[in-house]
Amino acid sequence: MARIVYVSGGARSGKSGYAQKRAEEHAGALLYVATAEVRDAEMAERVDRHRLARDARWRSLEEPLDLAGKIPPAAGGCEAILVDCLTLWLSNLLERTGDGLEITDEANRLIAALRQLDAAVYIVSNEVGSGIVPENRLARCFRDLAGLLNQQFAAAADEAWMVVSGLPLRLK
Repeated sequence: MARIVYVSGGARSGKSGYAQKRAEEHAGALLYVATAEVRDAEMAERVDRHRLARDARWRSLEEPLDLAGKIPPAAGGCEAILVDCLTLWLSNLLERTGDGLEITDEANRLIAALRQLDAAVYIVSNEVGSGIVPENRLARCFRDLAGLLNQQFAAAADEAWMVVSGLPLRLK
């Protein structure tokens, strides 16, 4: 059964770097699960920066939607898996479905699939509830769903961390 480590924090807080460092403490092969979809030059640059920060032990899986279906077959032989990130995954799901209940079901499916793995799993997510209330309906919906998704994964995790200004704070 997998050990799930949830890592949250604000934008540019250092959460991805912290999760990657923790994953790299494991010997053997590693799997990086990228949920981002490259839609513009700025996102392409971010993806390239993340790729350059990983050494040869890392395999990559680029999957914007079906994490529960695609991670298990890709994870074979890996000691650790880094999923980066839940909030981009949520954006992708929300854009395709617009249905909060379906997203909750998909999150439950993902948690169940991750639990079956023989590897440590590091899940990165943005903390979006500390800012102002968004002015439009879609942004409020996203913020609310992200908060619920974060609660769901933090509750399911064996460890939970918040990274603030590059400093990891253990939550559980």
